[in-house]
Amino acid sequence: MMVGGVGSVRARRLIESLGSAGAVLGAERGRLRAVRGIGAETAGRIAAEGAGCVERAREELERAAGAGVRVVTIEDEGYPALLREVPNGPLVLYVRGELDGARMYGVGIVGSRRATAYGIEQAERFGAGLAQAGLVVVSGGARGVDTAAHRAAVRVGGRTVVVMGCGHGHCYPPENKGFFDEVVASGGALVSELTMGVAPSAEHFPARNRIISGMSLGVVVIEAPVSSGALITARIAGEEHGREVMAVPGRVDSESSEGSNGLLKDGSASLVTGVADVIALVEQGAWHAHNGTHGARYGDAGGEAVVEEKSTTDRSALAGGGVVTVSESQQRILEAIGEGRSMDEVCRATGMEAGQVASEVTMLEIRRLVVREGSVLRRG
Repeated sequence: MMVGGVGSVRARRLIESLGSAGAVLGAERGRLRAVRGIGAETAGRIAAEGAGCVERAREELERAAGAGVRVVTIEDEGYPALLREVPNGPLVLYVRGELDGARMYGVGIVGSRRATAYGIEQAERFGAGLAQAGLVVVSGGARGVDTAAHRAAVRVGGRTVVVMGCGHGHCYPPENKGFFDEVVASGGALVSELTMGVAPSAEHFPARNRIISGMSLGVVVIEAPVSSGALITARIAGEEHGREVMAVPGRVDSESSEGSNGLLKDGSASLVTGVADVIALVEQGAWHAHNGTHGARYGDAGGEAVVEEKSTTDRSALAGGGVVTVSESQQRILEAIGEGRSMDEVCRATGMEAGQVASEVTMLEIRRLVVREGSVLRRG
């Protein structure tokens, strides 16, 4: 935010109370103090700094544009639909690369920065497998598990999103600068809620974790010790965002896996040993995301909601009952599959890019309209 001490939660409250960002910047101190959570000091700061915010914002936008970064607000179509649901999501994202928020089906992968060889191996296995299935791998770009998952997704031609704990004017960890360029070149994105010049700091990483969770259908924890920030992400995902929390079992005598094994032991996470387990667990969430009902079903982790099934012209149904809709591109893929075709054959028949076909096929698999038999796709 352009005013110190005003983060996403306070900014939301101010805008909801006063009607717009412009009204907030032009409000008197007394009116600002009447907003819940805004004390005298913050109200005074807003009143004093408000007049200069517009010019500073203009300079910030120019700096972002010069670095190839665009600013996406929560009202924009490109803002991640899943993230928009969470109560503490950022009002603004700085994005470098491609971020198709409306059609993004992400899975978070988090874990230790000091990962063992086993942790790196599993991060690569899950990162590659989920990306090949057409899902977007979301992580924090840190050393260890995060970077291994990102790299594996890029290596197999999939998409990955790095949620940064600093502004785009910095790179953390610094050795990943070249790799982050690869992420963007491969069709992925670097995302931050922080202004361009904000340097990496430990205080930013817990907030970064809520974005990883908010952008994802579920979070997979791989090799996390008890002090790992990955456990914070898992708690946010399960308790605040109503997301699926999953953990890969590690050595029972390893401190590196004590935290992730603890999630399994106390029932906070579902045990996953392969990509198929993850897909099965996020299936229902993906269905709701596709049909525009995810917010009602999953947005309030502590509440209950009743969701209407949507009608469709497709005759296939999910295991849970009801009929489902398919998009125009998914219908083209179903028609191209016919009695059975490989992924390459479907790409040629539809004229669609491989990445889009992989993503749409995954959604069709999740909805059990398509099944894989080796390298052949068949109607479900």
